[in-house]
Amino acid sequence: MMDSAATAGPRLPPVTQIGMASLALIVAGAIYLASYLPEQVPLAPAVALLVLSALLLAGNLVALSRVRGFHWRKFFQVGRWALLAYGITAGLIEFAFLRDDVSGGTLVVLTLSIVVYAVHVPVLIAFTVARYD
Repeated sequence: MMDSAATAGPRLPPVTQIGMASLALIVAGAIYLASYLPEQVPLAPAVALLVLSALLLAGNLVALSRVRGFHWRKFFQVGRWALLAYGITAGLIEFAFLRDDVSGGTLVVLTLSIVVYAVHVPVLIAFTVARYD
């Protein structure tokens, strides 16, 4: 049985569920691209997955921004450090792609996918901490 204090507070959008769907699309796109490397990659499926994932990220941010009474101070306090950490890991992944001579459209799609990953994971971490603050 849920405690009434746990149910009190603002009604929150399904940020975690949408975030996980977004990340699943990014992973599917990356696996698709990696399955073709080092050959030429048909980019349309990967671009479609990237666009869907980015739309879910944008929708998640918009839905979360409309929540009144949310613990924004804690969200940004946690989020900035998580963003720093995931920015570093994203940079390392990007470096690996560059070292492996990935270029052209494939590199652009992978880079944008990494950006979505490097933003959405910190949002999920910060949201999880702030919602229980």
